[in-house]
Amino acid sequence: MAAKHGMIEPFEPGQVRANSGGRIISYGVSSYGYDVRCADEFKIFTNINSTIVDPKAFDSKNFVDFRGDCCMIPPNSFALARTIEYFRIPRNVLVICLGKSTYARCGIIVNVTPLEPEWEGHVTLEFSNTTPLPARIYANEGVAQMLFLESDESCEMSYRDRGGKYQGQRGVTLPKA
Repeated sequence: MAAKHGMIEPFEPGQVRANSGGRIISYGVSSYGYDVRCADEFKIFTNINSTIVDPKAFDSKNFVDFRGDCCMIPPNSFALARTIEYFRIPRNVLVICLGKSTYARCGIIVNVTPLEPEWEGHVTLEFSNTTPLPARIYANEGVAQMLFLESDESCEMSYRDRGGKYQGQRGVTLPKA
């Protein structure tokens, strides 16, 4: 399905568990889903500007931009990132994302809202560090699993039909009111 509809680019048809640097957190096709990778662009939450977190009037000063192979999330804080993969979801598919157990077992929660029918773009990933210690996120390695739910019929109203505000997003995308 992914190849036929051009749903995931770049697409890895197998499970990758190592690279030239050695063992990595796996990515690619899994039993019933696809394990996505985290790109090397991060927005790390900070309170140095003493702004208020308001989803209707979000202040980009709440984040510090960071680019690198490894992101350090402060204790009890969070960071935003994006997938390396660009998604194009067919009209009869809904995608649910769950964090990989390797991160969950370290107290790092990956949160992504569902990818609705006919949504497309890079997925913005939200990483919450629930621990009292700094936590690492590795770029170019697996961070979450996408589960694809295919319907036997197309939806009546897709994300594209409604003109969704995150349609076609590229890079790490901040909240929009």
